[in-house]
Amino acid sequence: MNKLIDFIDGNRKLITPDDSMITYSGRIDFSNRIAPVFINPASSIEINFTSTSCSIIIENKRSCWDNYLGYILDGKQGKVILPQSEEMSLITIGENLGTGHHALMIFKRMDSCHMFTFYGLVLDGNSQRFPCAPKPDRKIEFYGDSVTAGEVSEAVEYVGKADPKHNGEYSNSYYSYAWFTARKLNAQIHNIAQGGISLLDRSGYFSAPNTVGILSTYDKIQYHPELTTPKQWDFSLYRPHVVVVAIGQNDSYPKDYMKEDFNGEEAEFWRLNYKMFIGKLREQYPKALIILATTILNHDKSWDESIDMVCNDLNDPRIKHFLYTNNGCGTDGHIRISEADKMSDELCEYISSFGDEIWKD
Repeated sequence: MNKLIDFIDGNRKLITPDDSMITYSGRIDFSNRIAPVFINPASSIEINFTSTSCSIIIENKRSCWDNYLGYILDGKQGKVILPQSEEMSLITIGENLGTGHHALMIFKRMDSCHMFTFYGLVLDGNSQRFPCAPKPDRKIEFYGDSVTAGEVSEAVEYVGKADPKHNGEYSNSYYSYAWFTARKLNAQIHNIAQGGISLLDRSGYFSAPNTVGILSTYDKIQYHPELTTPKQWDFSLYRPHVVVVAIGQNDSYPKDYMKEDFNGEEAEFWRLNYKMFIGKLREQYPKALIILATTILNHDKSWDESIDMVCNDLNDPRIKHFLYTNNGCGTDGHIRISEADKMSDELCEYISSFGDEIWKD
């Protein structure tokens, strides 16, 4: 607390993270209630207040890229670049705001290429806080890779094209098809998405050269081996009605064994582990609708055929396989805003086809 005082002068006050007027969303590490840690994309903080200025105090821990924090202040979206040092920092969100009521959402634009600890907001000394709108009753959860995280989504001049050179500035989970879907369905979201991740360790791109797969991370709250010691997630804290699994696009690296030998040993091993992964999710969420998918990012159709085989083998009426209109052949690059929007329309229509019953606890 002594360090925090350094950021506050006589005209301002600190709103600590445990303040009752702050609303949180996402898989967030609350093991220290006054210093929550944000890891996953689309995790957010919301607060309504009166103050002519607003800042936040955070400590950023970086693995790669330039790291940006997203915010929506009074309906206008913006971003701020975060320091690369691991020192506690005061980040200005808004100044000269006027004396009326203000609504702020701060959100994690990027995956675990960085994680940050939130120590509170700094507002005017005479500021007031007001309750946020209740969270939606509906809950949805995504497991995926960079596409699900919204990586390079803001490179709007590259629709249908390979990615431009970038260093994190185009990545924005708000424009991922996952968060588009949640907003359109009026659902809470936990977005467990990590760029480069595959199903299995020793494949894909995440944490190269000692790559880590989602089977090793899906049940963790902190998991990036360069940044932290893995920490287990308590699944009882969030029970989704719908789970979307979009894994199987990075698994072809360094070898596309599914394409080369569909019935080979490596392909069979992948399908066995994919089936095990879905079974583990079913154990955690016995009532959820689980949707198996990939995305429109170019990949060989053999991966979707394998997912279809697993889905049929599971023979569970609440586990379904979904394909987008241009699944696996839509773009060489990451999914841009317009493409993510269209994908979410298709996914929303599919989810809604199961009726309102799926949203009942």
